[in-house]
Amino acid sequence: MNVREVSAMDEQKPITPLTGPVFDDEGRLTYMGVDGRRYVVVDGVDFDEQDAAKVMKVLQLAGGVFEEIEQHCRHWLQMVDDSPLSEEEALSLLLATLETVLERKQDDQQDPGQGS
Repeated sequence: MNVREVSAMDEQKPITPLTGPVFDDEGRLTYMGVDGRRYVVVDGVDFDEQDAAKVMKVLQLAGGVFEEIEQHCRHWLQMVDDSPLSEEEALSLLLATLETVLERKQDDQQDPGQGS
């Protein structure tokens, strides 16, 4: 997931959401960060009102799971804090690992005939 601030394109550290995601007037899925800025999660989505409502419903239902994942990630980062890895390196490792696992699952779904 490539999250960026709406009003600035420069490289940013991930910002903890203050609010849940919403669709803005331009159809972008955004959230308000704890820093008071709005961030784009998904840009250029072409959803009609029904699809947007379905997305919001699923996000609301999955909120607890997402919070649990966030807690586990924070716990992992705390555990790694005692290692020689910097906070930025540990976060990069965590995000790269999650991305790799999710990409692998996506690949498995696209080509079910190929075993792991």
